[in-house]
Amino acid sequence: MKVITQEFLTGERALFQGKDLEIHDTIFADGESPLKESRNIELYGSMFKWKYPLWYSRDIKMEDCVLFEMGRAGIWYTENLSMKNCTIEAPKTFRRAANLTLDHVTMPNAGETLWNCDRVTMNQVTARGDYFAMNSSNLVIDGFELVGNYSFDGVKNMEIHNARLLSKDAFWNSENVTVYDSFISGEYLGWNAKNLTFINCTIESNQGMCYIDNLVMKNCRLIHTTLAFEYSTVDAEVNSAIDSVLNPSGGRIVAKEIKELILESDKVDAAKTVIQTQESGKALELTPEQPLKEAV
Repeated sequence: MKVITQEFLTGERALFQGKDLEIHDTIFADGESPLKESRNIELYGSMFKWKYPLWYSRDIKMEDCVLFEMGRAGIWYTENLSMKNCTIEAPKTFRRAANLTLDHVTMPNAGETLWNCDRVTMNQVTARGDYFAMNSSNLVIDGFELVGNYSFDGVKNMEIHNARLLSKDAFWNSENVTVYDSFISGEYLGWNAKNLTFINCTIESNQGMCYIDNLVMKNCRLIHTTLAFEYSTVDAEVNSAIDSVLNPSGGRIVAKEIKELILESDKVDAAKTVIQTQESGKALELTPEQPLKEAV
């Protein structure tokens, strides 16, 4: 491999179609698409300060690198990329990319990041920004922290472990998602999802987990979670109180306590849902309640 060390590269397409390069401590300054269509590139301690650095690239390894804010839309249509101990300040990174591995990566400005990507592995990643990972598929994530709304909209085939998500409207329209050992806070969690599972999770959500086809919860806590499960089919084991449950479509709900249960006979068949609380020790006899004005 050709070795490049401590260069300061400017101008459009500075290393266009570069192949078999080992790049150390190099700055890619003003100039778009410096490594467009590159192949078999290793980058160490290098910095990107302008747009579109790695488009249509393959077999890329990055360690201790930085994409600054103007390195936006940085990695699109790229395949086989690993990134370790890197900082991505730029938004809109990763679009229609495949086979990505991110290890100890920080993304403080991650708006519209990781869209339409496939085969993604993330370990110890932090991000801040809305619409993270929209319409991506086949993700395995561990040790993830996110502050940003509308995350994981439309994702398919994902497992996520040890996450902390402060995210309104997370997991909307998702399919085949399992979340383990995580904390999630945000309104309207999981609407319109299919096969959404939470295991050993703590959740705080207003009108969370509604309109879901096959919601599974095991050993979870719901803190200040209101108007839950509307029109969802549910198999939920909750070891805390639930503030309120509204119109589940069917299934089973086991909880320490349900402070308010709202069932509207013109909207759901109460007989399709079995509800059991620890206080009663048996299934409740469900009866319709008056409609709740604030339900939407």
